[in-house]
Amino acid sequence: MADGEHFLSGGPNNHPACHRTAKSQVDPQYVDNFRRKLKYFFMSPCQKYRARGRKPWKMMLQILKIVIITFQLVSFGLSNEMMVTFKEENIIAFKHLFLKNYQDRNQDYALYTRHEVHDHILYIINRYLHPQNLTVDNHAYERIDDVFTPLSICQDLYRHANVLPANETFDIDPHVETECLWIYPISLYKKDDLENGMNLTLDFQRLLAVNIYLKVKAISLQTVRHKELPDCYDFTVNIKFDNHAHSGRIKISLSSDVQIKVCKDWKVSGSTDLHYQLIVLFDCVVICSCLLSLILCTRSVYNGMLLQFEYTTFASIYLNKRVFWSERMEFINGWYILIIISDTLTIAGSVLKICIQSKELTSYDVCSILLGTATMLVWIGVMHYLRFFQKYYILILTLQAALPNVIRFSFCAVMIFLSYCFCGWIVLGPHHENFRSFNMVANCLFSMINGDEIYSTFTKIRDKNDLVWMFSRMYIYTFVPLFTFMILSLFIALITDTYETIKHYQKHRAPLSELQAFIAECKEPPKSGKNIVDEQSSTFWCLCAPCVNCT
Repeated sequence: MADGEHFLSGGPNNHPACHRTAKSQVDPQYVDNFRRKLKYFFMSPCQKYRARGRKPWKMMLQILKIVIITFQLVSFGLSNEMMVTFKEENIIAFKHLFLKNYQDRNQDYALYTRHEVHDHILYIINRYLHPQNLTVDNHAYERIDDVFTPLSICQDLYRHANVLPANETFDIDPHVETECLWIYPISLYKKDDLENGMNLTLDFQRLLAVNIYLKVKAISLQTVRHKELPDCYDFTVNIKFDNHAHSGRIKISLSSDVQIKVCKDWKVSGSTDLHYQLIVLFDCVVICSCLLSLILCTRSVYNGMLLQFEYTTFASIYLNKRVFWSERMEFINGWYILIIISDTLTIAGSVLKICIQSKELTSYDVCSILLGTATMLVWIGVMHYLRFFQKYYILILTLQAALPNVIRFSFCAVMIFLSYCFCGWIVLGPHHENFRSFNMVANCLFSMINGDEIYSTFTKIRDKNDLVWMFSRMYIYTFVPLFTFMILSLFIALITDTYETIKHYQKHRAPLSELQAFIAECKEPPKSGKNIVDEQSSTFWCLCAPCVNCT
């Protein structure tokens, strides 16, 4: 085979379309046609309209999506806010109902004597046995087959424990056992006989925790005012007396697991299904719009991939060069992929929202994550059309150009940050409330980088241990200058240098890639009319016309 000859496996229908094509046989007309085809692919929607009269449907659809998806999210957000508010207010109500002398400002609610522990447990039981004079008629205990679910008092105990601090001796079996006592709401206990009647004894040497469980049901009626059907809530309340530390201080906490259910039977006087039908119709419009956008963007990505393979083969045969991945990725529009992800999340969230509106499901959190993320991505995705206006697109160009250097720089910065996190967690954790866990350390140090929490971090270090106090000063004095003045400044300098480079390129034109340089040889304006002819002309395989007649 002579030099300069290249093989091509075959054209359409798997026949040997161009077995041998020399560079000297290139027809300039076919090369110009392909160059014009590439130029049209990278045109803006307005340029494509001037070139072929094709209206920018995708751009108009994305603008429409911003409006309807944002309205959908705001509408669902109001319902989700009512649900979260109802749960939080119920937990606050349970704390005031079942915790003796509880105040909202009490952050550390703890007991210190045996009498207080017994008194608080009896207080909870009394409140549970006499709810009719306490609640405001929106709470009731769970009943299964007309039988109330009992209140459970469970003790977590060491199997055996004999602790004598005076003699500095102990004998303990660390295996944990659980003993439970059940009390039904309708019982014969009198207030004075309750302590003797229920037979509750506490062995504080063995005691690790006392967990009191009760189930309360409620209905969120506030949604009726917004023409939405109320949900039924099952609260599993856990009141915990924590004695794991055996420090003489028993901490009390109240938590609640919430299960949202569809009410079994309901009736709203004067209500109609019109409002519900309009909401479902609007959600269907959102789904159809996103489905159409998904199809159009997927088609654009697919056409870009086909044109990439076409250009790669063209460059190999006619330009005798290899196309690198950087050039190939220019055909893959990342913005369309972002819109595809957004459309997928919106469709899934809208379907879930319809199920929630129809009371088939109650997955508010999952739906809010799907719709919230989709709305964020659809707003970001519209910035794709700003790339044809360089002054408005400079932020994205700067982030795109600076990303490789920022990732490399951040890798080193994160290693140093993690080293301070681990050190602060182990050394300062027992002495400072902001360093009690690894997550709290990371949050505290990140706040210090931004100028927050510096003074409070200094003042909250306990000064009883001189060695730890000196170490804390050295720890903070080295962290703040290192990250605030050096690492953060270098990070900003990376972005600033890239921004200046982008501005310079905008004034003096950025260097073109081989692909863009090849396209730039086409000097014809979009209004030349030749793109309309090319749209109905031969495909890529007709580039082999010097050796095969294309029919």
